[in-house]
Amino acid sequence: MKNCMNIHIATSLLVAIMTLSGSAVAANPAFLPEDPKRPVDKIGHDLDIAPEQFTACFRNVSPAPQGTRPTADRVHSNKAILLSCLQKANANITNDMLDEVMDRYRPGEREAQLLMNE
Repeated sequence: MKNCMNIHIATSLLVAIMTLSGSAVAANPAFLPEDPKRPVDKIGHDLDIAPEQFTACFRNVSPAPQGTRPTADRVHSNKAILLSCLQKANANITNDMLDEVMDRYRPGEREAQLLMNE
């Protein structure tokens, strides 16, 4: 009887957790776990690629930790990684186009991208 009660409690907790996590995802489908602060659906639209393509390309990018500014090396490395990957999905994406779109949706906008030394 005690084992049945433990199984029932565990099952109830699992259902509750799944329900809560499912509604959190459904409530905010525009943000993907790989980049939770950027609306990848809008970025994808503006770059004329699927949101999943942007997310896949962004996986290899290493943003500066929140509250810090990136180093010049980090900015250049991330740009090279992201731009070359995105251009495989859409050869018309340019450096300027990527900057414009990313600035539009970057938390803190362009100010957040200023280098540490600036």
